[in-house]
Amino acid sequence: MIEKLKREWLDAPGANIMAGIVVALALIPEAIAFSIIAGVDPMVGLYASFLISVIISFVGGRPAMISGATGAIALLIVPLVSEYGVDYLLAATILMGIIQLILGFLKVGKLMKFIPNSVMIGFVNALGIMIFMSQIEHIFGISIDTYVYVIVTLLIVYIVPRFIKKLPAPLIALFVLTAIYIFLGSEVRTVGDLGNIERSLPSFFIPNVPFNMETLQIILPYSLSMAVVGLVESLLTAKIVDNATDTYSSKNRESRGQGIANFITGFFGGMGGCAMIGQSVINVKSGATTRLSSLTAGVVLIFLIIVLGNWVVQIPMPILAGIMVMVSIGTFDWGSFRYLAKAPRTDAFVMVVTVAVVLFTHNLAIGVVVGVLFSAIFFATKISKVVVTFKSLNVRNVVRFQGQIFFASIDTMIDQIEFKEYDKAIELDFSQAHLWDDSAVDAIDTIVRKFEEKGNTVHVSQLNADSRKIVKELSRLNEQHLT
Repeated sequence: MIEKLKREWLDAPGANIMAGIVVALALIPEAIAFSIIAGVDPMVGLYASFLISVIISFVGGRPAMISGATGAIALLIVPLVSEYGVDYLLAATILMGIIQLILGFLKVGKLMKFIPNSVMIGFVNALGIMIFMSQIEHIFGISIDTYVYVIVTLLIVYIVPRFIKKLPAPLIALFVLTAIYIFLGSEVRTVGDLGNIERSLPSFFIPNVPFNMETLQIILPYSLSMAVVGLVESLLTAKIVDNATDTYSSKNRESRGQGIANFITGFFGGMGGCAMIGQSVINVKSGATTRLSSLTAGVVLIFLIIVLGNWVVQIPMPILAGIMVMVSIGTFDWGSFRYLAKAPRTDAFVMVVTVAVVLFTHNLAIGVVVGVLFSAIFFATKISKVVVTFKSLNVRNVVRFQGQIFFASIDTMIDQIEFKEYDKAIELDFSQAHLWDDSAVDAIDTIVRKFEEKGNTVHVSQLNADSRKIVKELSRLNEQHLT
């Protein structure tokens, strides 16, 4: 236990602290931008990134992973905030944490293996598209200066990383262009036009909402969506960091940790959040390997807010919009166009449907569910092909079954059988087949009954252990039928 704590906290402390500082600097513009997407005060996102990052460093299942306010959650809560206000958002965040905590105890992390790669690609692409679309109102139809700031921001974020590696390009764009705005002035909107930056620590309070069923009916759909989307993105990020560091993380502990972090954050004025793919990658590439980097990121972030709060309100909005456009470009999986051309048609269809459903419903969770549902249907269709062959011997006729027999395959299986034999010995050979459910067992009973109605003697043979077990438990056949 002591060795594990040392490994997760004290290994290479200098490198992890420096990585945490870099991530904290990168968190500021995105936390503010995500708050703006959600339609809340910038402090709601900044407090969330601070609290979630610090809490998850202790209770999360993946060292060196960064969590905070994210675009995925921000996009979900826009209707809730616009219609009911921030207090309902905080209540929904608390309920989100409870749901995630329950899912963590139910070991929902194991369900990640049931989300196909095509759905994952669609999820990421839809997220990138929605982040881009949410920035349009902050770019177009405002002023010529706005266009200039956006273009320069895009150029800085694109070009600077080729020459400067240790500082994130979004931060450089933020400092340089904000300084130009302060000294020269421009006709642009600023963060201060949208809300105040408070130079203070978050304080505990209970959201001002009625504690009744009506409130629960309002926030529950949002909380469920936030919980599911947050866990999908968090567990996906954990998997990415696992692969990058050749280490293993506890997905169920991460689920519980995300729940604890969001539950606490809701009581301190923060919006819901989850793991951040971009920041986690930045953290790892900056040399982070331990939980100390995540803790440092959160602590440095709140330090910057308290010390530099008066400067933050002067940040021009087109800078943040430009940064978020680059985030959307980096989020979108551009290799998916090649994937569409080379992947099986069903997988390509699932990816496209996932994106389309998300864009139509503005709900990432619904897109994932629909994508998984279509994948399951296509998979069931692929494996539902059962081949039935006939062989006539001197003493008996053999009907051989080959494939997976379950509810989706029994109709085509029975359609291949001609019940024209009379007064014969018939063997149903399942040496190359597997029975999966009660529908399969019922189908076997039906086949035996139809043959026996014509005076045939039927034996069921070569069942594997699992198939024989389910037949004995559910079938109306007796031992004389089984050989």
